[in-house]
Amino acid sequence: MAGLYIHVPFCAKRCLYCDFYSNTDMSYKVPYLEALLEELSLRRPYLEGEPVETIYFGGGTPSQLSAEDFERIFETIYRLYAVSPEAEITVEANPDDVDETFARMLRRQPFNRVSMGVQSFDAEDLRFLNRRHSREQAIRAVGLCRDAYIYNVSIDLIYGLPGQTEAKWEANVREALRLDIPHLSAYHLIYEEGTALYKLWEAGKVEAVDEETSVSLFSLLINRMREAGYLHYEISNFAREGYLSRHNSSYWTGKKYLGVGPSAHSYNGREREWNAASLPRWIAGIRTGQLAIEREELSPDTQYNDYVITGLRTMWGIRLDEIEQRFGAERRQYCAEMAGPHLRRGVLRQEGERLFFSEAGVFVSDGVMSDLLFV
Repeated sequence: MAGLYIHVPFCAKRCLYCDFYSNTDMSYKVPYLEALLEELSLRRPYLEGEPVETIYFGGGTPSQLSAEDFERIFETIYRLYAVSPEAEITVEANPDDVDETFARMLRRQPFNRVSMGVQSFDAEDLRFLNRRHSREQAIRAVGLCRDAYIYNVSIDLIYGLPGQTEAKWEANVREALRLDIPHLSAYHLIYEEGTALYKLWEAGKVEAVDEETSVSLFSLLINRMREAGYLHYEISNFAREGYLSRHNSSYWTGKKYLGVGPSAHSYNGREREWNAASLPRWIAGIRTGQLAIEREELSPDTQYNDYVITGLRTMWGIRLDEIEQRFGAERRQYCAEMAGPHLRRGVLRQEGERLFFSEAGVFVSDGVMSDLLFV
């Protein structure tokens, strides 16, 4: 089984923190759609005939597309690819784009999951992040998705904003829980170079929260989600039983996926590919048949490192017997030896062949994963 990712690069405006490739010039929409449909045809062999079990429209802001746009894309996908009848089909949306018209579109199209970029329910936070929606619009958007019979709704929240207190963050988490959404993704604010946020930080106009505050906010999140009965199935993701993101889980468990659209990434276990992060270059490559794609062949050591980094992020962890099967006995021994000090510290746990983070280990995950990599 494989995944299909469609990158929709259009945004009404850029958010303060965003470093994903996006474009606010909607005059590109028609040539984008034509190139996308052509790329879906050209790149079909990449999945080697495997059935598609997840489709994910990400961005950018996919909710900037119209019902007619989605109809053309789905017609092409279902004509060219073997899509599983039980496929998880997700669209990312901004709350202010989710109105009655959008909800009717969801009902007519094969979508069965919505991932909504709420980021915060606090008016001050939303202004700082340069978001277009309000708390009330976010709440209404969740209700409209349910009216369209889409109950599998995920929302994104951001914590670690400058000056954010535990009380403000807890209010955000409680609001999400009050909505009874089955999935929540929560990410710490990152100051990515090249973003407007990074420039403010570099100029001394905003101050990042300290490590102690970051840890306390993350701890509060974990505790509240556990108390509410959610599985902490990946470092940044929480879900009720049966609502884990199947598409994102495929990234963490090493399944094959094809990414189409500017800046989209693909992976087949042997190599990574990524499209040019430029609408003009990507479109030109499709039109000429000289695809603007870069490739990286994955050595056995890189494949091992990928397995460790992605697997340990999840509640399933990694398996020593799988490491031996895929990468040899020497790499298994190396992993076990490097894991030893962390097992004794209690930040890693072992059950049979499986290694995974303890609750305390989640807070030091980057350092532990780094130690287990082969360099």
